[in-house]
Amino acid sequence: MTNDDTQTDNEKYRAPALSKGLDILELLASEPESLTQAEIAKQLGRTTPEIFRMLMVLLQRGYVGQREEDDRYYLTTKMFEVAHRHPPIKRLTSVAGDAMQRLADKVNQSIHLGILHSGRVLVVAQVDCPDNNITAVRLGAHIPLFDTASGRVLAAWMDEEARARLLAEVDDASEEKRAAFIDDLAEVREAGYCESPSLTIAGVQNISAPVFDFSGRPVAAVTIPFIQRLSGTSVYTAQACREELVETARQISRQLGAGAS
Repeated sequence: MTNDDTQTDNEKYRAPALSKGLDILELLASEPESLTQAEIAKQLGRTTPEIFRMLMVLLQRGYVGQREEDDRYYLTTKMFEVAHRHPPIKRLTSVAGDAMQRLADKVNQSIHLGILHSGRVLVVAQVDCPDNNITAVRLGAHIPLFDTASGRVLAAWMDEEARARLLAEVDDASEEKRAAFIDDLAEVREAGYCESPSLTIAGVQNISAPVFDFSGRPVAAVTIPFIQRLSGTSVYTAQACREELVETARQISRQLGAGAS
């Protein structure tokens, strides 16, 4: 196919209104604060009348909210809710949720479940332990791939082609981080889990294990951001937590059909 053919196809399938709406959603998703209509228009290189019509539709459909005090716009949770209606994610979180909560209650640590999304780890489930003091990752968080134990677990069991596609999606990391990530994968696969100090919070030891589907493909990673407790009803060592986590990941995998063939 020539460049002219590609350009013709791109013109043929253009949907300007849809593109504007998606641009607004992506912008609001990447901004920590709400934005005014003028700020949205400026950042997207659009006129305010163009943006106004799109905002009104998104507002009516519930994807965007508007603050009464200053008319600034923000992203609601509707996109997250819609994503969780998707059968694979819904089944994954349904199967994993109870097992994660039982483990959190047993080892007195918070636990989260991550999948790959656009070259990052997306947290799709998170449970807290009974203790008053916790270290938890926000539900819906997008975490840079190279900063995570879960990213290493998910990449370690990929075939070379899938891993190359994944690494090509990551363009916001140094070559040093990329090289360290790749170097860790063989050891992670041999061990069957990843255990490493957090790259973002001192004193936290991330422990992550893979979850497989019926085809043997790694579809998620279940992770404990381990903190050493000095007292409480349940005081587990990092090694004991790791053993329990690996077994829980195996149980979830079996429920998803792994090893059935």
